[in-house]
Amino acid sequence: MSGGDVIDATGPTRTQVWLGRTARAASGLAVLGLTAAIVAGARLPDGTAGATVPPAQISVPPSVSTLVCAGPLIQPDDTGRGDSAFDPTPVDPVTTVTAVTSVPEDDGSSAGVVGPLDRSATTTTLDAGGDSAVVPGVAGPLVVRAEPGAAPARVAAASAGLVTAGDLRGLSAASCQQPTADAWLLGGATDLSSTAQLVLDNAGSTPAEITLELWGPSGPVDLTGERYLVAPGASRVVVLGGIAAEQRRLAVHVAATGGRVGVHVQDSAIDGFTPAGTDLVVPGAAPARRQVVPGVSVSASAVGDVTAAALRLLVPGSVGTTARVTLLGPGGVTELPGADEVVLVAGEVTDVPLGGLPAGAYTAVVDAGEPVLASAVVTRPGSVGELDDVPSVERAWAASTAVGRSGVVAVPAGALGTLVVGAVSGDADPSADGVATGSVRLLGADGVVLAERPLRLDAGTTGAWSVDDLASGTGGIVAPDPAVGPVPPATLAEVVGVDLVTDEGSSVALVWALVAAVDQPDGMLFSVLDPVPVPRLTADVAVREDPRLGTR
Repeated sequence: MSGGDVIDATGPTRTQVWLGRTARAASGLAVLGLTAAIVAGARLPDGTAGATVPPAQISVPPSVSTLVCAGPLIQPDDTGRGDSAFDPTPVDPVTTVTAVTSVPEDDGSSAGVVGPLDRSATTTTLDAGGDSAVVPGVAGPLVVRAEPGAAPARVAAASAGLVTAGDLRGLSAASCQQPTADAWLLGGATDLSSTAQLVLDNAGSTPAEITLELWGPSGPVDLTGERYLVAPGASRVVVLGGIAAEQRRLAVHVAATGGRVGVHVQDSAIDGFTPAGTDLVVPGAAPARRQVVPGVSVSASAVGDVTAAALRLLVPGSVGTTARVTLLGPGGVTELPGADEVVLVAGEVTDVPLGGLPAGAYTAVVDAGEPVLASAVVTRPGSVGELDDVPSVERAWAASTAVGRSGVVAVPAGALGTLVVGAVSGDADPSADGVATGSVRLLGADGVVLAERPLRLDAGTTGAWSVDDLASGTGGIVAPDPAVGPVPPATLAEVVGVDLVTDEGSSVALVWALVAAVDQPDGMLFSVLDPVPVPRLTADVAVREDPRLGTR
């Protein structure tokens, strides 16, 4: 700055300030006037001035159906160490995946592929119009993708791990599941005799960030807030005993952001050196005031038997409640002492023993004043081994599921299937008068429909039928209609899938599961499989054309 420069520290005068403000206001008014002129001069296309354009209904096509199948069982870390007589894995697991598609109207849909999580290869294909495939020697998680036709694909798959001896003895089978961002799993334990491992499979193209909540018999488990990242096309195993040790009863909530995952817990137990069952715990229904658990197929047991079946319950919220348990059996409601009023403390996982029930298949209905979770563990006694002091036990977890949904379930290769169906009234009393109806389609190799059977079930009852008997015509699920005549037997062939279509509009709805079993010399091995729900068609979307975007 030169010596002749002078800085005026007094600022502009009052007159200069007002002149500036007046100029800016005049400029703003000029801009507004110009905008109004442009809008006023705009023209709508001829014949559309002031007219209302009616909306057009645009159909939303169904999307590809994706199912994630669990991989082989995770074996104990101490395999091959110590006394060979006590080898925890004397035989290797035999793991298979069975996939099946069903097309009621043969519209050419449901063509699909089966392959690994990362989509790096195609293991096998499913032809359009209905097909099936069995993948033996599975080495990792698989994904089934089925293309839709005019309707969503009716597709199901099941992963099954069979172990005939050792700590993991059992049939660990589960239906492959649609990837989810929110999963509730009620089952398993982490005490000294149990092992629980959470498996996360990401079949998507983006990473999934996982957060966990856990509950035990004493309430919520205090976790460190750690998040687990699962890369696209990859799996991650979380050893629950490492973050929630010494929990005799366990519940897990999995929340995913960024992607959707397949989720299950591998649960296994031993009694000393005697296997006490291994199975896969899969997600059940989200917390609700009514939960329904199908496929509770129990064997004879005594009251107080610690190895008997049990119903597991949890109030995940902050307010406790009282629950009423209703067991729907073959002849209607079966009384269970103490089940009319089960006190549930918020956050505490509770088991309700089912010992003393007559052998048979049941549907458990849980009604509570607050949203609850429910599942069931069912058992089968085995024989006493050469090195055992007590008989082995096989057990399976049954998850709660939606009522009244059509679905498909795949029968694991080499297993016998039993269809278990319950009829639940929508009233406060689940056994209120009424009838539920539907139809059962039995699917054979290459998607062939072996037979279709009508289903009629009184409210408040549960029926169980051998799948093979239904296919051969010797196990009718309704009395023959005299006007129609006897139901013809199906062509004898292995049943690989069951497709159940429920009739809507009734106050009584069907809920069902498949009990898959493999008979062994030392006892029956079994699992309970939920049906894979058929995606609902998306409603048409109303789209209105903006006439200002038209052209002349």
